[in-house]
Amino acid sequence: MSQTPPRQAIALTYDGQQAPTLSAKGDDELAEAILAIAREHEVPIYENAELVRLLARMELGDQIPEALYLTIAEIIAFAWQLKGQVPEGFVDNAPQERDITPNLYSLPAPD
Repeated sequence: MSQTPPRQAIALTYDGQQAPTLSAKGDDELAEAILAIAREHEVPIYENAELVRLLARMELGDQIPEALYLTIAEIIAFAWQLKGQVPEGFVDNAPQERDITPNLYSLPAPD
């Protein structure tokens, strides 16, 4: 009989100045309580079991490792976007539309 791994949840705190820190972690009932609090406060929930397993190894109050900065930054940016927010001073200079048509002249000639 296969045993299912416990449900895990973590919470990160980010002040916009330093790396995000682990502010809560738990398995099973505690994980469900963490998720319930997040839902109650309309905090976006991102589900990624592998990432949770990595972060659950940390101690409460630890900053996320530098190797995960980009991953966590993308999640935070997505959460802000879901809430219709942007960081203070953020200016989006990205073009609204991009031409993604391939340049046929740069493709290699067939043999």
